[in-house]
Amino acid sequence: MFGSRKAVTFDPYRGRRKRKLPVWLLLLLLGFALGIAAVIAVEQKLLPPRLSAAESHVIRESFAKADADRTRLQQERDSLQRQVEKISAETQRRDAALSAAQNAARQARADLTVLLATLPPDPRAAQNAVEIRAGRFLARRGSLDYEIVLTRRQASKPLAGVMMVAVAGTSSTGKPTTLTMEPVNLAVEDHEIISGSMRLPEDFTPRQTTVQVLDRPAGRSLGMRVLTVESTKA
Repeated sequence: MFGSRKAVTFDPYRGRRKRKLPVWLLLLLLGFALGIAAVIAVEQKLLPPRLSAAESHVIRESFAKADADRTRLQQERDSLQRQVEKISAETQRRDAALSAAQNAARQARADLTVLLATLPPDPRAAQNAVEIRAGRFLARRGSLDYEIVLTRRQASKPLAGVMMVAVAGTSSTGKPTTLTMEPVNLAVEDHEIISGSMRLPEDFTPRQTTVQVLDRPAGRSLGMRVLTVESTKA
């Protein structure tokens, strides 16, 4: 009973068992590790390689240049768009002005037709293919201004010809003199108004004119009329 005794050593952890990590935690950690490895593998195989600092700088400069070019091109496009709008507005304004001018010309032609109808007929209308309906000759010092109205009946196309004017008068000595002006080419449709001026000698006093319309110089007569000359001191 009182035999030899063995020494007893105190161990506070003797009664405790070693604990192991749970399986789910191990699987979770393993999943994390596999996920990270997969991401790294995908980056290495599929994604483009990482750029160096120098390459990144070059790309940034290229992007800045491209953005500046885009801004410049956009400004040029806006400028061209404004020019197109301005040209379009100007074209519309000109079209409106042209339309108004055409309407005014049609109205003027209609008014002229009415006015021509009121003119007295050519005394030789039955003999003339071209009627000399009216004419005015105004003598100035050294010149003779004229306006002549020609008409045709049932004109289907222009009638080509020339107009000749012979001016009869007296010189400073009282001698009768006749001057002939240069021929004027004509293309008479239903009506034609010819105006102009011819030079006269300073000492010549015109009295009357003989107007002739010919089919050509020295050709067949298409119309003739004698008209008096008005004078002025100017």
